[in-house]
Amino acid sequence: MGALILPPSGPVYIDANAAIYAVEKIEPYHSFLAPLWPAARSGRVSLVTSELTWMETLVKPLRDGNRALEESFRAFLTAREVGMIPTTLTLWEQAARLRGLGLKTPDALHAATGLAMGCVLFLTNDDGFLRVPGLRVTVLHTAINS
Repeated sequence: MGALILPPSGPVYIDANAAIYAVEKIEPYHSFLAPLWPAARSGRVSLVTSELTWMETLVKPLRDGNRALEESFRAFLTAREVGMIPTTLTLWEQAARLRGLGLKTPDALHAATGLAMGCVLFLTNDDGFLRVPGLRVTVLHTAINS
């Protein structure tokens, strides 16, 4: 299994699927992402995500009535180490531009947010983000198998 290579500093974007793997402890991703949390707690990196991640991560626990999982996501996304970036018209406009690269609307908004925040790393399990110029993407399944 490959190792997560973190930047020396700067904002790291957590896509919704990375948040799901972390909270639900889905392997091998949970273990792969483990170095991220001490780096964030120490202030070496800052973790950011879009408000869209809030919606995407709560769908399953709300649908299933799984209050414990719902609370785990809420705790994760409101942790001191995680910055929740509000959606703005500027981000939606940038997302519209990124849709032209073949991204779906939610992915375009995630990418626009990562770019706007100057993220030095974008963690996802979706290869589509590799099409976004200027976005330093680590695709988890590829990194794990390298």
